[in-house]
Amino acid sequence: MPTTTRRARLRIAVICAAVVLAAGAGALAITHFGASAPPVTTAGNDVAGDGSIDVIAGLDNCGSGWSSSTGGPLTFVVNNTSIGNIDVYLQSADTGAVYGELEGLGSRASATLSAVLGDGSYEFVCIGADAPVTTGAQVSIANSAARSDLTPGVVPVTRNDLYQPTQQYSAWITAQLPVLAGGVADLATSIQSGDRAAARRSWIAAHVTYETLGAAYGAFGNSDTAINGTPGAGMTAETDPDLTGFHRIESILWSDQQLSAAAPFAAQLVSDVSTLETTFATTRLDPQDVGLRAHEILENSVQEELNGSDDAGSGSTFATIDANIEGTEQAVLPLRPLLADRGFDLATLDDWLARSTALVESFRGPDGSWTPLSSITAAQREQVNATLSETVELLAPIAAICDIRQGV
Repeated sequence: MPTTTRRARLRIAVICAAVVLAAGAGALAITHFGASAPPVTTAGNDVAGDGSIDVIAGLDNCGSGWSSSTGGPLTFVVNNTSIGNIDVYLQSADTGAVYGELEGLGSRASATLSAVLGDGSYEFVCIGADAPVTTGAQVSIANSAARSDLTPGVVPVTRNDLYQPTQQYSAWITAQLPVLAGGVADLATSIQSGDRAAARRSWIAAHVTYETLGAAYGAFGNSDTAINGTPGAGMTAETDPDLTGFHRIESILWSDQQLSAAAPFAAQLVSDVSTLETTFATTRLDPQDVGLRAHEILENSVQEELNGSDDAGSGSTFATIDANIEGTEQAVLPLRPLLADRGFDLATLDDWLARSTALVESFRGPDGSWTPLSSITAAQREQVNATLSETVELLAPIAAICDIRQGV
């Protein structure tokens, strides 16, 4: 039976291991997991032999072990003494801006959290499942030397912060669904008329429209699989008996099968898109999905499209990637004020999105046709991989910034 689309297959758990918010800014880092060195007490802190500070992450003694510091690079070995998983944050006691975080630290486990801190008041926050949020004692740093590599504090987003961006993005999706419906209707008409060339053009146009909607796929539910599902394991778009939607039709249009064989699948696609229009009108997007998918859309495109696994004969990989870049830009658009307020480097991201678009669209001919992925040179492939991968890396912090912290 058909699989869900690549977006569902490759959804990631967002754990912010490194967030670089601007060129030259400090980074929040989470590194080592395991047992810490035996602590010794120095100036009120539990300091290990390597200079790291042992800190307790418990529901009744959060932050215990850290009582004073001078400014600069600090490394904490955080030990979960509770009986369950716990989330730990190092934050400003004044603003709540987060300078380091550990998510899902297991019972009796330890992990290293590093940050470069300047003057201010800081505290650890511990959040266990079904337990009250606990906050450690405040530690003040004063008279520290000026530095250019301070870790930037990121104010956690709330559901309320994401409400308006989610509504804005949802409205954009709603406006695109009639365009999609018109596109699949044109496809069905071209197939019924027996015009294979027109059907191929209509297929690419409609499929491109769908591929711009990537941040909403999670809300589409079963409609996503019906419309844009891929073959099940060990099968192709031609041999999977349960596959419907774009890729089943693609396998017929770009083969020696009779064009009429695509007619029932085109009719079903028209019906499935109509169902999606109806159901989405009463569907609410998860506020976290837009930020998460702003990163995942292009990440999944690199992982799946660039290996050719989703192509069922059309050779339209670059058309799909181009649509995915547009979909990424549409997902980022309503988040821009929120990201700017948290120091995210939008200018650099915009530059790389523009580079990616220009490079991908260089494979589109004057007549609108696209160069198949299999026809580009090794040097071109290397350039595509490098450019898209860099863009994906720049998008990664968005998912972490928009991850709603428990207890917020």
